[in-house]
Amino acid sequence: MAISICRANAAGPALTDLTGQMRHPLDPAGKTASVLIFYWHDCPICNTYAPEINRITEHYTNFNFFIVQVDPDLTVTAAQRHAKDYDLRAPILLDTHHVLVNLAKATTAPEAVVFSDHRKILYRGRIDNLFANLANKRSEATEHDLRDALDAISEGKPAPRQPPPVGCLIP
Repeated sequence: MAISICRANAAGPALTDLTGQMRHPLDPAGKTASVLIFYWHDCPICNTYAPEINRITEHYTNFNFFIVQVDPDLTVTAAQRHAKDYDLRAPILLDTHHVLVNLAKATTAPEAVVFSDHRKILYRGRIDNLFANLANKRSEATEHDLRDALDAISEGKPAPRQPPPVGCLIP
């Protein structure tokens, strides 16, 4: 199965997910907003976040979530194996040409970017503060930035903070 990028339309770029379903990740599809979580399968920080990403996607059902794999060399088979190994539950898109990376101006994996239905970026930043920096992981997060942002956006308010993510740089 090949993952392809189709032409953009009013809903934005279309990409095929790992199941072969065509997705429009910038279109909230009747939900509050779209959340793209930029992810690098070889990044240990990303992989540490897999359970939290699942918890967030299961809790915030009023948002449309996508995990965007950013490695241009990642194959569909390897991405499927990785998704199974880490029990990733949100739809996964391979952004081999960095179409979504460029639109979101994502620089780091993991990085969350929330788009409104008009493709306005409502939040861009870290998931939480579990990692103080690349070398220091806390025993647990004390700030839950993405959750706080999703709560605020759900209430029609601006995201309270947009701290930079800690993780692997997206080339």
